[in-house]
Amino acid sequence: MGDAAETRRRILRAATAEFAEHGIAGARVDRIAANAAINKSQIYAYFGSKQALFDAVFDNRVDVDMADIPLDADDLPGYVAALYDMYLGDPELVRLVTWARLERTPIGPLFAHREDASRTELDAIRDAQKRGVLVDDVTAEDLWSMLVSLAATWAQSAIVHTAHSGESASDHDRRRAALAATAERAFRAI
Repeated sequence: MGDAAETRRRILRAATAEFAEHGIAGARVDRIAANAAINKSQIYAYFGSKQALFDAVFDNRVDVDMADIPLDADDLPGYVAALYDMYLGDPELVRLVTWARLERTPIGPLFAHREDASRTELDAIRDAQKRGVLVDDVTAEDLWSMLVSLAATWAQSAIVHTAHSGESASDHDRRRAALAATAERAFRAI
């Protein structure tokens, strides 16, 4: 008998690639099963439905990426630059977010199904606001949303220019510096 945790990881890896490429409606459970080297029925046994599998893929990907970049409310410039690098290095995440917005949650909070989704970040922002480090005339929720969006300025869904890893280091350095300066000017308490 196989290892259940390993089977789940294989399913999530295969499903991540499938959903990022084809979205929820276009994704095929048959292809996910074939790429995970499992029986299709195992996907349903582990996740219940294709929609629940997408939610698991999406939550897992966001959790993994965000865990690698903890918010330091005393260093928002460093944080937005690190998020820029995350977006640049993980185009699948941006595609999954796009599909989630197109097919699942077109308006409102993207993580309404998870009460704890941004609790750590929001608590850190609120604490920094209380300490006088960050502006307090913007709610923590709005500040958080603007930070994440600011960092995604050149992500794959950008209208003006989408950054890619093949661009010069000086282009990426210039963008990181612009993000850092903007975050500092916009949110640092005077």
